[in-house]
Amino acid sequence: MEIRWLQAFIAVAEELHFGRAATRLQMAQSPLSQTIRKLERDLGVELFERNTRSVALTAAGRAFLPHARAVLSEVERARQATKESVGAIYGRITLGFTGVLNHLSLPPLTRAVRDTYPDIELDLVGRVMTRDAVEQLDSGSLDIAFVGLPVDAAHIRTRLIASEPFGIVVPSDHRLADAGVVDLADLADEEFVSTPRTSGSALRESADRACLDAGFRPRITQEITDPYMILMLVAAGVGVALMTEGIADVIPPGATYIRLPGGSVRMDHGIAWSAKPVRSSVARDAVLDLAEQILPTPHDDDVTTRSAPTE
Repeated sequence: MEIRWLQAFIAVAEELHFGRAATRLQMAQSPLSQTIRKLERDLGVELFERNTRSVALTAAGRAFLPHARAVLSEVERARQATKESVGAIYGRITLGFTGVLNHLSLPPLTRAVRDTYPDIELDLVGRVMTRDAVEQLDSGSLDIAFVGLPVDAAHIRTRLIASEPFGIVVPSDHRLADAGVVDLADLADEEFVSTPRTSGSALRESADRACLDAGFRPRITQEITDPYMILMLVAAGVGVALMTEGIADVIPPGATYIRLPGGSVRMDHGIAWSAKPVRSSVARDAVLDLAEQILPTPHDDDVTTRSAPTE
């Protein structure tokens, strides 16, 4: 039995689709099928029920899966111990982010990790909103995540990386498009595009609170989880959106970003991790230390920073 056979088995077991598993493993589907059959012959049982429409684990496959994962986990720990014995920092770190709202924070951090710790593998997971990030950090499926602050969770630690003003994104032909600054109350009668209320988005919670403070409840005409698609829908004339300032330089054609007066409406952004012991604590802590250099906590007199928009 070879390690690569177990890797192939786990990929198919998790995807329940040979095509997707082959893509994940960066190999052709035919060699993947042959690998699974070699493993089945070695074990003397069928691990999958296959037909033209679906793939499912057999009872033997379900019984084998946790043991296969345990073997690979032990192999990974052995590799990490070997690297650490000669002073190298090694491991796989899963980092959650939202998408376009992280376009100023994610690239410098990932580049710094690659340059400083080449033996750390970063697994990037997109479209992770704050509530989901907290749950996945707590369960261990994420090691680090960009979140909106504050976060109220006993086992989650956070650090502020930016406090960013809100502004309004409107279609380019909107009546306020040429205004340099606009009061949020002037948008009380507009239809808004936003992230879903049920998605656990800190952006949505902050935007709703800002509108209520301005004296109105926003009328949401369209909800969508992808922040960049919100900008696209605004450009298409579907409505307006309350967004943080960091997206001002990625506004699509057909939309305009307008500042709110004084930067009084803000959103705090942070980086979060679990206080629980994790399998890659050395690597995770190294990334967190590096993040403190690349994305430092802003000083009280530097609240206008645009270093790390997140959701």
